[in-house]
Amino acid sequence: MQMDQSTVDPREITKFEAISAEWWDPNGKFKPLHMLNPCRLDYITAQIAAEFDRDLTAPSPFSGLRLLDVGCGGGLLSEPMSRLGADVVGADAAEGNIPVAQVHAQQSGLSIDYRHITAEALAEQGELFDIVLNMEVIEHVADPQVFLNACKTLLKPGGLLICSTLNRTPRSFAAAIVGAEYIMRWLPKGTHEWSKFITPEELFGLLSAAGVDPVDRKGFVFNPFTWGWSLSDRDLAVNYVTTSINSAG
Repeated sequence: MQMDQSTVDPREITKFEAISAEWWDPNGKFKPLHMLNPCRLDYITAQIAAEFDRDLTAPSPFSGLRLLDVGCGGGLLSEPMSRLGADVVGADAAEGNIPVAQVHAQQSGLSIDYRHITAEALAEQGELFDIVLNMEVIEHVADPQVFLNACKTLLKPGGLLICSTLNRTPRSFAAAIVGAEYIMRWLPKGTHEWSKFITPEELFGLLSAAGVDPVDRKGFVFNPFTWGWSLSDRDLAVNYVTTSINSAG
């Protein structure tokens, strides 16, 4: 099967390669992701456990499940998924991220298959997964629909696609760009392009067009007083996450 490779945006890759060595510094350029990660993991693990009937208190609850972390970066999600027993492939279009992720996994005693490859190329190779994580990636690709089509192709029947991104609202502009890039300086200026943010309604339409069934969505909400993140059923104005199922196979 030939699939369009056009979803890689070279400008986005260059931005992330320039700061790849900082992935595991909790006070570095990826501080916002380190802060968000516990909340992301709570959502991801709960969705996987519910869909595949797994007991999260078991020693390796995700044993036997094959998981793809698209846009894996330094492995902030790949590593905890591996610790939970999943067979993890971490894929990233930014070549500089892969050795950073590989070294950290080795230091952590984890066996993770990290690859410098796109979702489209994996789909061309006929790879299949029970779970595809696509977290904070879609707002950086050139063609969201082609990208999600590839993610769907990578899913086994009954597989889960978990996708998080940023809503296109005045609040997201204030928080993700003005706040994170200019005031707090957590991220390099220009990391995000507000025009590429996607509303939940737009994302649900893209997911449905790709052939998966959106079944859940939640907001990630930052509390400046507790300096922490939580899940919300109602507030999707800035960061949010969705779960879809490959019902059609």
